[in-house]
Amino acid sequence: MMILHHGWRSSASRRVRLCLEEKGLSYQGHVVDMAKMEHHSPEYLKINPNGVIPTLIHDGRPLHESGTICEYLDETYPDPPLRPQTPYERAEMRNWIRHIDGLIHNLIIFNWRHHLQKVASQWSDEELAEKLKNIPSKERQESWLRVARKPYTEEERDAARAKLVQLLDKMEEAQKPSGWLVGKAYSIADIAAVPFVKRIDEEIAPHEVTAKKHPHLAEWWAKIQARPAFARANIGPFLES
Repeated sequence: MMILHHGWRSSASRRVRLCLEEKGLSYQGHVVDMAKMEHHSPEYLKINPNGVIPTLIHDGRPLHESGTICEYLDETYPDPPLRPQTPYERAEMRNWIRHIDGLIHNLIIFNWRHHLQKVASQWSDEELAEKLKNIPSKERQESWLRVARKPYTEEERDAARAKLVQLLDKMEEAQKPSGWLVGKAYSIADIAAVPFVKRIDEEIAPHEVTAKKHPHLAEWWAKIQARPAFARANIGPFLES
């Protein structure tokens, strides 16, 4: 039995849901409300001491980090395969995941200013200090402090947007040979990029995810959205209508 502790808008959670759906695996989903700080509760920290989502529990054992979870699922349930066949290409896949993960703060600058900022800005100084105590990561403490008291500036958003567009440039070049990020088939490297491209296309720089600006990327994005697993994974709009 698999239990996935996740959030609908969480980029890492979206990756794992997409992987599970590509594999056709059944699981029980538990939504973790980040605005209520449920991922920093004592109960949740028992299964994930890092206080982040998602966490996959399989046969009673927890796994953290979306890239690790996706590789675990592919090793445990190898059909259909989501990793390249050769060791070199699998290494390339991991480098893509690492590169994309390194850009997460640039996505947070845009993502957290919506519903999380609305909640955090209402906390008193005492409430904020108490909540920050329960966050294991100093980087995440700073992110929560920023959305609560010092919202990111337009200049900071411009800088973050530029780095995310650079990701699109890098993807465009990688996709030229086969249409995929690594090798000749859809892989966990592509899955890692999906939540980022979704947000860039939706709000951050939609004019960049076009055939005019990035033709190979635009074709890739159309193929991704047409996959049945994409719909089943419920990677819907980030912004509330």
